[in-house]
Amino acid sequence: MPQGIFLYHIVEKFGAQIIADFYMGKNKVTPEILKIFIEKHTKKDLVDATYQKEDLRYYSSRIKSKSLNDELYLGFILGENEDLISLKSMFENIENEIVENYSKDKRKMQTVLKNIVSSVMSLMEKLKEPKIIQEKINEKTKVLLDDGKLQEARELIKLGETIPKELSQTVKRAEQYLKEGSYKKTRKYYEKAAELAAEIQEDEMVDILNKKAEQCEKIPDYIKRRENINKDITKILEDLEDRELDVYKEVIPLIKEDIKVSNQLEDNLFIEKLSLLKEHCQKASKKSAELNDIDKEILKILNDF
Repeated sequence: MPQGIFLYHIVEKFGAQIIADFYMGKNKVTPEILKIFIEKHTKKDLVDATYQKEDLRYYSSRIKSKSLNDELYLGFILGENEDLISLKSMFENIENEIVENYSKDKRKMQTVLKNIVSSVMSLMEKLKEPKIIQEKINEKTKVLLDDGKLQEARELIKLGETIPKELSQTVKRAEQYLKEGSYKKTRKYYEKAAELAAEIQEDEMVDILNKKAEQCEKIPDYIKRRENINKDITKILEDLEDRELDVYKEVIPLIKEDIKVSNQLEDNLFIEKLSLLKEHCQKASKKSAELNDIDKEILKILNDF
């Protein structure tokens, strides 16, 4: 469950400025973390980014909106083993909530953020706790009875006897397969969970579970794509002595693409290595451009011999 949420924008020359934030405990976003996100979002051009510090994970994503003048970013603080895929799956709905209720009044935005955290926590708990799902079914059943819809109420009561437990177990199996790297099985069980949620008319849950299934399906593609990019980078750089000096310029776009793919896989350690490689290649590219200019001057002199 989220331990904190923060909304900010990036002001040129001044860095990140917090618009509003809300925290469940003592852990808060620091200027150091914000600086890291500025680099990831601007210099590395990442739409969403993660950062791990000790037992906490920080997640930040750019909010897409044509109606707001500011380019806003929304961040979350999570425990090390907390479910980031669920959070990413909910982000579109959260994004809409921010845009629709955006205000320059800090107190109003803090209330909006507090409500978002409450909603996220409620949905995450429902996905795993049969009792909470059962309570929601009971509430819906009462409404149907009050409206005189006896047959629909009976059907919902019958579903409530089996589906909450089955739904919870299905979600837990999906999460276990995800940990094991069995992505096809993960998708299968999330889709099955979505079908169960649809039977009890939990539309928001259906949407989130289907999005989780879609995200898990993409993971093998990201892994394969990264492997291919890594091969291309290695192939270009392994024979430096026999290559032209513009080899560094050639490899930089590949490294940038590798960083974006690795970000989708939340491989922060590998991203740091790639960032260092990119930095060295950028320096080498600049030096090689200078050497090319010197070569031209040398050739001019030789032509006059």
